Amino acid sequence: MEQRVSLITLGARDVDALAAFYEALGWARVDSPDGVIAFDLIGQTLGLYPLAGLADEIGVSVDTLGHGAMALAHNVREKGDVAALLAQAEAAGARVLKPAADVFWGGHHGYFADPEGHIWEVAFNPFSPLGPDGAFQWNGVG
Repeated sequence: MEQRVSLITLGARDVDALAAFYEALGWARVDSPDGVIAFDLIGQTLGLYPLAGLADEIGVSVDTLGHGAMALAHNVREKGDVAALLAQAEAAGARVLKPAADVFWGGHHGYFADPEGHIWEVAFNPFSPLGPDGAFQWNGVG
């Protein structure tokens, strides 16, 4: 298995409403087959798929899926961008879980949950700056 993630699929009870949330954050949909809404990322794609359909595809009940202990992260270029993006997410319908704050390791971050409860971290990491195209570079290496 190659060391990469190709597609992140979020199960959604209301796919259209969740898509509208991400569009309110400035994301643009790309063409995709019926039943899935996709947003291209740098090197990956975020897909929104009906929760019941995802459960059926896996062969489990919707209750089995729930929401796992996982957070998606979006890094920003400047420390002040963390609070600004949290405010934008909240205005679009997110619930801020942790306001922007300094972190013990020298960064600055906060968390929000999208309208369906998927958790996002918004972070500024001075040790892992973003590349020119916005790609995350762990420890400054892209």
